[in-house]
Amino acid sequence: MVKATVKKLCKQYTDLSDQDIKILQEMASSLQTYADLSGSYMFIDCKLKLSNQAIVVAEAFPTGSTPLYNNSVVGRIVFESFEPGVFYSYRNGKKSIIQQAMTQEGIVVGQTVVPIKNRHHQVIGVLISEKQVKSLLPANDVKTFSIVTETAEDQVTGAGLSVVSDLLMEMLILTDSDDRLVYANPAGLQLISEMSGQDDVINRNVLDMLPFLQSVYEQEDDVFVFELTTQKKDLTVKKIRMREKNKSQETLLIIQDNTELRTKEKELMMKSVVIKEIHHRVKNNLQTVASLIRLQMRNNMPVESRAAFEETLNRIYSISSVYEIILRKEHADDDDVNIINLTRKICSTMVLNEYNLKVDLIIEPNGNKIITSSKKAVSIALIINELIQNSLKHAFQGKESGIIDVEFIVDQDFVELHVSDNGVGMKDPQTSLGTEIIHNLVTNDLNGEFLYIPREIGTHAVINFPVGAEVEIFDE
Repeated sequence: MVKATVKKLCKQYTDLSDQDIKILQEMASSLQTYADLSGSYMFIDCKLKLSNQAIVVAEAFPTGSTPLYNNSVVGRIVFESFEPGVFYSYRNGKKSIIQQAMTQEGIVVGQTVVPIKNRHHQVIGVLISEKQVKSLLPANDVKTFSIVTETAEDQVTGAGLSVVSDLLMEMLILTDSDDRLVYANPAGLQLISEMSGQDDVINRNVLDMLPFLQSVYEQEDDVFVFELTTQKKDLTVKKIRMREKNKSQETLLIIQDNTELRTKEKELMMKSVVIKEIHHRVKNNLQTVASLIRLQMRNNMPVESRAAFEETLNRIYSISSVYEIILRKEHADDDDVNIINLTRKICSTMVLNEYNLKVDLIIEPNGNKIITSSKKAVSIALIINELIQNSLKHAFQGKESGIIDVEFIVDQDFVELHVSDNGVGMKDPQTSLGTEIIHNLVTNDLNGEFLYIPREIGTHAVINFPVGAEVEIFDE
């Protein structure tokens, strides 16, 4: 029965594979043993597939213990607001210990959360151990409420808390068992007045004034989080229902207005769409220019001019590669480019296009991940293009094969790009359009240095440029 429930909930609410579900089923079948051995309440939670929430898929209570929960919580949604340890372990894959955590039934517990991982070391669920802890309040102050120690109205409107609640950006709305408003902080009063058009609101039914809260009050769970969109506002509503000896009392709503945040998100989304469209147009325009050049090359072009046009096509392709990499990213407004990936793309295409020459291409990132802005990436793309093009054009004359090695060496302050080959070499490097392009880009765009290192076999070029705001280094 336990295994069947785990499978059903995981299939319905998660993206877990059959193998992952089997791991959770095996753990769930031993959950009762863990609970009895430790004297703790045990749970298994899994992330929902379409949200940042989780769901309880299995539970076990110590045999013979006083019930910590009135009802089964299997199938209940878990919110990060109330159980941050669950989501910490999910994100970081580490154990989480919280000395005092408030459960979604308003019970103070000590909670330990351990991530459950599959054979690929991916977190597929969390194992939770809970024990009720004693309140920190003196014994004579502890009453029968599970969430508050006196009536909620007294608690919220007490001298100290009243000042705090008045300063909160969040809206606090407190209603009695008949859903009549008994307290609201200034932000809450402003919301009710704005949405209902009424000023005299105390002791009036909150659902008559704010009918969009109907679904909040109809939800049976004592603690729940809602995302509500009205005609005017986007709201996050946390509901906490107070109980005394299982008798329904006040309901506290903590409301956060996300309207301005959602508006900014929409603006950013529009900006992202515009930037993506610009990247598309630049890429398409480059492809159009390349197509025109190819058309010109087919139109009785002299053989001596063909090589220059092919070099121009390679330069256009190198720039276009930058925008192709950006457009593949999930967020088009993020125009950072992975230089290692860019280098692989440019070099492999150029080498594959050399039909009459077999070249072994070696790219050595040395465990580095180098991220630059799109502007720097265009400069680096053109530099790499010129260096590889020079090797393919001049290094292997009279040979059928060769080796080109591209290596990135990084220290804290500088990146070194080494491009070497085992070709015929250059005893006296001559100035050409390609070397002029490299010098100008390295000096003006990268604020770096370009030089050839003498060697007995082949050619060895080095580009050196500083790490900075637009050039960042990460360990791969």
